[in-house]
Amino acid sequence: MGFIIFVIFLSLVFSLFFSKLKKGKVGQLAKLFRIASVVFAVSVFTYWFIQKSAVRIVNDSLSLQVINKLPQPLDFYVININNLDKNTPLETKHIGKIRPEYYRIEYLKMNKSDEYWIAGYLGKKNLVYFSQHSVPNKNMDQMIEVQNYINQSEKLSAIAKKEIEEDNYQNMLMGIWVTLCFLLLFLNFVLLVRKK
Repeated sequence: MGFIIFVIFLSLVFSLFFSKLKKGKVGQLAKLFRIASVVFAVSVFTYWFIQKSAVRIVNDSLSLQVINKLPQPLDFYVININNLDKNTPLETKHIGKIRPEYYRIEYLKMNKSDEYWIAGYLGKKNLVYFSQHSVPNKNMDQMIEVQNYINQSEKLSAIAKKEIEEDNYQNMLMGIWVTLCFLLLFLNFVLLVRKK
């Protein structure tokens, strides 16, 4: 998705420059490019936001229910381990902040994996919970109750912490690019509908 966002950004920047071209055949081509850029950007962002906000049930997936039994809300992440290709980066998903006595459900694609990790943060950087779980039966859904502050493996939790920080950094960069694209999209749209 990052490459598509970058293409949208470039096309919207060019569209702003092309808004100065108004006369003749070049002006018509510039306006056509500007309209195509705006329509493409709106279509991609609409599809992306619908996909992100829809329930993430995946075919042949494992349902994971994480229940917070601790007295404080924790921010949970799940990391799916790819056993087939060790060079493939770990798949990190942010489950979200879970209040005490509440739960969240995440759907994991386990066709290349039989293990996942759960990490819980109190605040932004304080890792207070880490557990490693194997999946012997991929047809049976999982339910994890977080009842105490534990770290099952210092070595694996250090790897998980690094992966989560990298995922958060990439999400922050994506947020900056999307915000810039929205700003450019708004400017291009205003320039297109503005009357002389």
